[in-house]
Amino acid sequence: MRNKFDADEEIEKKVNPRIILRMMKWIKPYWAYMFLACFIMLLASAIGLLSPYLTRMAIDKAIPDAMKLPAGSAFFDKYGLLIKISAFLLLSTLLVRFLLAAKLKLMTRVAQKIILTIRKEVFTKLQSLPFTYFDSRPHGKILIRVVNYVNSLSDLLSNGIIQLISDLFTLIVIICFMLAIDVKLTFVCMAVLPILIIVLISIKKIQHQAWQQESYKRSNLTAYLSESLNGMKITKSYAREEENQTIFNRLCDRCKEVWIRAVNINNILWPIVDNLSTLGVVFVYLAGIAWLGDGLGGTVTVGTLVAFAGYIWRFWMPIQNLGNFYNSMVTAGAYVERIFELLDEKEEITDKPDAKELPPIRGHVSFDKVNFSYEKGNPILKNVDFTITPGTSVAIVGPTGAGKTTIVNLLTRFYNPDNGKILIDGIDIQDLQIKSIRKQVGVMLQDSFLFSGTIMENIRYGKLDASDEECIEACKTVRAHDFIMAFPDGYNTKLTANGGGLSQGQKQLLAFARVLLSDPRILILDEATSSVDTQTERELQAGLDKLLTNRTSFIIAHRLSTIRNSDIIFFVDHGEIVERGNHEQLMALNGNYAALVNDVKLH
Repeated sequence: MRNKFDADEEIEKKVNPRIILRMMKWIKPYWAYMFLACFIMLLASAIGLLSPYLTRMAIDKAIPDAMKLPAGSAFFDKYGLLIKISAFLLLSTLLVRFLLAAKLKLMTRVAQKIILTIRKEVFTKLQSLPFTYFDSRPHGKILIRVVNYVNSLSDLLSNGIIQLISDLFTLIVIICFMLAIDVKLTFVCMAVLPILIIVLISIKKIQHQAWQQESYKRSNLTAYLSESLNGMKITKSYAREEENQTIFNRLCDRCKEVWIRAVNINNILWPIVDNLSTLGVVFVYLAGIAWLGDGLGGTVTVGTLVAFAGYIWRFWMPIQNLGNFYNSMVTAGAYVERIFELLDEKEEITDKPDAKELPPIRGHVSFDKVNFSYEKGNPILKNVDFTITPGTSVAIVGPTGAGKTTIVNLLTRFYNPDNGKILIDGIDIQDLQIKSIRKQVGVMLQDSFLFSGTIMENIRYGKLDASDEECIEACKTVRAHDFIMAFPDGYNTKLTANGGGLSQGQKQLLAFARVLLSDPRILILDEATSSVDTQTERELQAGLDKLLTNRTSFIIAHRLSTIRNSDIIFFVDHGEIVERGNHEQLMALNGNYAALVNDVKLH
């Protein structure tokens, strides 16, 4: 059985140069650190490359010169050069280790700063995207972009680039050293290079595809795990544990399979490179032995052979590293495509360049022939037109899917209308700053989400500078104070994600207190009392009456007790307001509303 989590994301197989250049903006603030790290790396490489050359000097000069001196010669006169070379080799090795440690520490800090920069940018973008973006894809696949893909980029943007520069420099210097020692042996050493390049190119393509598949499967697994955790109550309610376990096991098995395959391909590469490198050393030794002394037109010494052996091993390493860097660049380039895809996502709900702040409002609301559709060609609202005076309470009723919630979502600019105007106090909300609208429009949703933290912190979310006394007073008004004080820690009781441990009704009361604390001039209640029991609703009604006084309100509800006292009632059907009036007027009309009320009474 397949589901949406079996579908792999499509990641580009080729590197887009424009994307790579765009990545540099994240490095630019740290160019000084990068330059310093590059200098340290180059210095370490240069010092390290002296070792084979000094070894050759010790074998070809220092040791023979010491052997020529008579046995009674002074110790330092006899072994002085050898001691100096040995001391320099020891000090250079220690210095290289110190420089590499300093570079690692420096670039680790840079990498973490780059991660922080990217994550902040991505998270900021996520908060500006419309609801449709989150509705259209599993949240786990969004999460993996913020965490895993960013981690993959940080190493490439810090150590990878430094390593690239260092490897290119090292390769050039090694070739120069080898040519300076013996030109013919240099060409012998490079005889296997074409074979190595062919092998690297062939394996790198397969290797990239293997790790790409691993990233696909990891993304699918993360998406499914995220959704499973969020829906754990539903899973248990429908006894779906075994089916979900089967799906999870299948996704885990596929992750394991592609990971093992990718690792096996990696494990193939190193033996091939080592064997070719060893073959190159063999060729050098065979040629060097044939050319020892003055035979065959050249002079090759034992020291030269030993030095070449040292440089050969160093010669292949940067080539291998360059191949790895290319693979990392292709993979990370594919990941950054997904990140930039997110960053380039169109922000449908944005402020105009000249948008102004909404001044303190009275609560006058007008919809002027508003049309809206989530998908083109499928209208949800059709020519919605009404005017509400300040302090009026409006109830919106109608069948499921009629467009009730869409009306209030447009008022808060969670979406923009296809055409028509929405005005608050005579000002088109398209000309206003979004934040200034939402500061004066309070929204109480049916899904009362609570954050991890204390009860007091969740209530204060509606007004961050509110005092404890203001928060407590808001809870008393909505009848939440008593059940809060029943907890041992009262308002300091810690809540888990989405208020775990609280009933749905208790969560709604806390959400009610949160919106009341923000003291909005326009209040939207979307099924706000749907999870509150009848007794609590009666107690809450007094608080609601106080909350709605001198405040424009839009109430979406199915309970007759919640809507019948509203100043005006809209009956919405198929995206249109088909009836409007107060309870008595609509009952006298004996239309859709009256049928709804009679049906409620019957049931």
